[in-house]
Amino acid sequence: MPIDPDTKNWTWVLERACPDCGFDSSAVRYEDIPELIRADIERWVAVLDRDDVAVRPDDSTWSALEYAAHVRDVHRIFRTRLALVLAEDDPEFANWDQDATALAENYNEQNAAVVAAELADAAAALADAFAAVPPGDRQRTGRRSDGSNFSVESLAAYYIHDPIHHLWDVRG
Repeated sequence: MPIDPDTKNWTWVLERACPDCGFDSSAVRYEDIPELIRADIERWVAVLDRDDVAVRPDDSTWSALEYAAHVRDVHRIFRTRLALVLAEDDPEFANWDQDATALAENYNEQNAAVVAAELADAAAALADAFAAVPPGDRQRTGRRSDGSNFSVESLAAYYIHDPIHHLWDVRG
């Protein structure tokens, strides 16, 4: 059964703590983001080792496997967006429909061990990419088609909420 699409604009996480997971992106220093990414890798690998990884808790909530596949793709998307911001002046990011991707890629039928390895690789690559950005380039900007603008720093802060929040979603 398909999940109702999430149509919220989550950019508010740049201003205040999330009332659900408690994470406060506005309080995170850019320099800490790569380590936050790396710290979550083993947590996600553990989630993907669960016996019930592909079981949805209810009809309106993704399984842990679906969340993990989504987080893997978030790492990939944000690495692409970061590279674009560093290569071009104020680029517009390609739209990404996470719900359509989940259906098209059949997230819940993917192999959990493969997702774990791919998530770990994508997370490490993004952590390295954020760590490699010189301070003088952290104010470079990019934008979404909805008009939301991001600097490298705010892009990192916006992004980091996603994998942390989804670990909260799959807490067991």
